[in-house]
Amino acid sequence: MSVERADVLVVGLGPAGSCAAAAAARAGARVIAVDRRHEPGLPVQCAEFVPALIGIETGALAGAVRQSIASMMTFVEDEAPDLTDPFPGKMLDRAAFDAALVREAAGAGAQCRFATTVRKIGANARVMLAEGAVIEAAVIVGADGPRSVAGRAIKQVNAALVETRQVTVPLLRAHDATDIFLSASIPGGYGWLFPKGPIANLGAGVDPAHRQRLRGIVQRLHSSLVASGRVGPEVLNVTGGAIPVGGMLIPHAQLGSSHVLLAGDAAGLANPVTGAGIAAAVYSGKLAGEAAGAIVRGDRGAARAYEEELRDVLGVALDRAVRRRAELTRATAGGAGRDALRRGWIAYPQYWATP
Repeated sequence: MSVERADVLVVGLGPAGSCAAAAAARAGARVIAVDRRHEPGLPVQCAEFVPALIGIETGALAGAVRQSIASMMTFVEDEAPDLTDPFPGKMLDRAAFDAALVREAAGAGAQCRFATTVRKIGANARVMLAEGAVIEAAVIVGADGPRSVAGRAIKQVNAALVETRQVTVPLLRAHDATDIFLSASIPGGYGWLFPKGPIANLGAGVDPAHRQRLRGIVQRLHSSLVASGRVGPEVLNVTGGAIPVGGMLIPHAQLGSSHVLLAGDAAGLANPVTGAGIAAAVYSGKLAGEAAGAIVRGDRGAARAYEEELRDVLGVALDRAVRRRAELTRATAGGAGRDALRRGWIAYPQYWATP
């Protein structure tokens, strides 16, 4: 059995992992980053929308933008939509975005390896790969999604998830808004239509207990938009996946003689109401990489400082979203009315009201 050693091992090369690998390498650490996929960002399991301000955190955005978003239209049951304007953002080509971030990480000096699956992380922090090799590192950054192997190793597991299904369809009329569909018939989630030039991402998310209904929910939403002349009947692509909706986990722990840091979805940083996670992944990945570099240099407080920074910046928004999601779940169980749906969505002042 071959054993390879590094200062920092990053598990996962999505936005969080790539940003962590780049930041740690820039801090002078010897970085290995691995991903089980064969190519960056593929298959796409994302609605591909990001808020405009994500550009502050990474230069990889420029070449990956496919359309700008100006506003949001929210449809509550069968009512006319409510317009939120401005609601600026960007629609990405996630594969191009992820590939650009990987190039940045490699350019900073990180070794980025694809088609490399982590089978297990032992109590001694030895990382066992599927092919039988072992990697040991002073710091392990878990950026491997909502069902993180690194998270399991330190007993920080995303227990609450939403299951999603998304189809890509032709967009027949130019559109510069994200459309949100709220309904008691979409339990624990919502539907969406996100335009991306000549095509659109159309999907829905639900509580796992209703996963068997997802296909029908998306088909009905698709049929209604075909009937209104907004999209074509063809389905160009199908994807889906899980989103963590339970809020932030404890994003660090000691494992044997090594430190483990969690970032992005692995740390539960996706918004529990909207499901948005790219901006938090980029932000937390960069912070995790900087903390990893500091730990390698002997800074014993870097891991705790990483958690404190995440909680300072993201904690209030995540905590509110967890509460609103819990309220909406209870209301849905009793047949959620329109007021409950509005209180559970970011476009409405009821969502932002206290408590």
